[in-house]
Amino acid sequence: MSDMPPVAKKVPVERTHHGDTVVDDYAWLFSKDDPDTISHLEAENAYTEEVTGHLKDLQETVFQEIKSRTLETDLSVPSRKGAWWYYSRTEEGKQYGIQCRVAVDGDSPPVLTAGVPLPGEQVLLDGNELAGDSAFFAIGTSAISPDGTKLAYSTDFTGDERFTLRFKDLESGELLADEIPGVFYGGAWSADGSTFFYSTIDDAWRPYRIYRHTLGSDDDVIVYQEDDERFWVGIGLTRSQRYLIVSAGSKITSEVRVLDADDPTGEFTLVRPRRTGVEYGLDHAGDHFLVLHNEGAVNFELATAPIDDPGTWTPLIEHRDDTRLLDVDAFKDHIVVHFRRDGLSGIRILPRDGREPYEISFPEPIYDVAPAGNAEFETSRLRLGYTSMITPTSVYDYDLQTNELILLKQKAVLGGYDPADYEQFRAWATADDGTKVPISIVVRKGTDRPAPTLLYGYGSYETSIDPYFSVARLSLLDRGFVFAVAHVRGGGEMGRHWYEDGKLNKKKNTFSDFVACARHLKAEGLSSRIIARGGSAGGLLMGAVANLAPEEFAGVVAEVPFVDALNTILDPSLPLTVVEWDEWGDPLHDPEVYAYMKSYSPYENVDGRAYPPILAITSLNDTRVLYHEPAKWIARLRESAQGGPFLLKTEMGAGHGGRSGRYDAWREEAFALSWILDRVGVTE
Repeated sequence: MSDMPPVAKKVPVERTHHGDTVVDDYAWLFSKDDPDTISHLEAENAYTEEVTGHLKDLQETVFQEIKSRTLETDLSVPSRKGAWWYYSRTEEGKQYGIQCRVAVDGDSPPVLTAGVPLPGEQVLLDGNELAGDSAFFAIGTSAISPDGTKLAYSTDFTGDERFTLRFKDLESGELLADEIPGVFYGGAWSADGSTFFYSTIDDAWRPYRIYRHTLGSDDDVIVYQEDDERFWVGIGLTRSQRYLIVSAGSKITSEVRVLDADDPTGEFTLVRPRRTGVEYGLDHAGDHFLVLHNEGAVNFELATAPIDDPGTWTPLIEHRDDTRLLDVDAFKDHIVVHFRRDGLSGIRILPRDGREPYEISFPEPIYDVAPAGNAEFETSRLRLGYTSMITPTSVYDYDLQTNELILLKQKAVLGGYDPADYEQFRAWATADDGTKVPISIVVRKGTDRPAPTLLYGYGSYETSIDPYFSVARLSLLDRGFVFAVAHVRGGGEMGRHWYEDGKLNKKKNTFSDFVACARHLKAEGLSSRIIARGGSAGGLLMGAVANLAPEEFAGVVAEVPFVDALNTILDPSLPLTVVEWDEWGDPLHDPEVYAYMKSYSPYENVDGRAYPPILAITSLNDTRVLYHEPAKWIARLRESAQGGPFLLKTEMGAGHGGRSGRYDAWREEAFALSWILDRVGVTE
């Protein structure tokens, strides 16, 4: 095979918006059914495989490192729901998890031993059996009925996130005849388990309808339809199992409806009509509702509302400029608030026995904590998930009576991992406008500095990339790398204003913040050559910083990257369009938004400068960021830019999250990490 990269044919397509005429030579790659498109993607894969062929041994080494550090036969901490303890386990050599349960015998979780099934264990779903020989497999929904006798679950075998819903009788073990194709994630049972509510999507991949399905019937009823293309809908059952909640939300506005779960054929009651810019959510707390909302409270406040008048809100936790309220969980005897302050997450407890509210403290300088696995409404313990950049994912029970934090399980890291061998800390870069931008950093102690660095970023949708542990990352740290996360504006790390300052007509702050972080790491003597990495909207960040400051980076890894942002947001028929106008602006109808997006959209701004090597990874069946975006971007880089090489790797049978099996995912990560190591000459 030739060592020359594939050259995409040019088929000029001219478009005009707001008086601006541009020519797109690679728009033809949008056609997934065109044999030329598939041939081009396969040629790109072959070229990437050839160019990275010298890394095969390193890829295998890194894969084996990930595998050898992972306890392949493992299990989760059981969570109680009703009369059962629920857990999942993995087995060595098997790609997917196995969902199980055992009957409750006492208040304490059963003691599990990896690889040893408990007496009386009932297997609910075995992902390996369900997947069969399929190259891709994912579960979208797994919901137990309130009485514990039925299971609703959905499966996807292509990666397009359109699932088929099925039902299982857990008493007999038999699969029911009911089968519903084309459903979205999630769903909720009625209180008596006779009825299941689910959502479906429209042609733009927007969940817009809620259906009611009565078991044994094929006459499903639409109970809610959302016609505003900016809004997604979903349905859930409160922890108390008393109320069904239908939520409709755009990027900036919410609307909630509620129904007694004992009356599944009844009419949903509107809590408050939508008002642009007002977001709210509802939970049931016994004799009242809890409402988390941002009406007159940019960082949100918590209110109570009467059961018979849920639209009347009385403040319980008032707004604070320094604290972003993220979520609220209602229990019989207490309320749990998940919040963010000073760039870190936290937990606040509001007892309902008259004791003063308080917060749980944690010793590490940077970490992430959140409620997790709390299915029971009446409980004296709170289940928490905790991690940091040096602490593996940990599960705690917090005793609400004694205030004791009880470690139930910490994810095993084999091979002699010792967190004391590593250090984590936070740095602060200064952005172009003077804003201080936090950076979370981890490095192996004794690493010579400045060191090669992998700098990760996202910066959209108020999504926070909190400090987290990664087994795969150890393969970099143990080879003398620094790993850092740039908490750029557009994310939510520093509160709602941090998000507002990195969206719409302030989107460029996201990109300049990332460059400022890279320059800070070098100026402080921590980093030498920096590889940038990001995915999805973080892939947009990667494309933008490659245009903005290509000289700062020794390489760029862009995964399922949103790099053709302007053309996508101009097309209302695509998934990332109408619902995204609140995030990016509406370039179709607003000439100022068009001009602003054109000024930063990566595909539109490739020029003749020298770019660093770029690796773009995508999936053919991705329904969120379509494969053609990185394919077009790489083609334009090859045509116009100097430097490189510019590589495209397309998973031909996967979706937005890449390959589904854990061993396959480890191999994909080993591929990316070996490329990153090669960029800085660390191949041993």
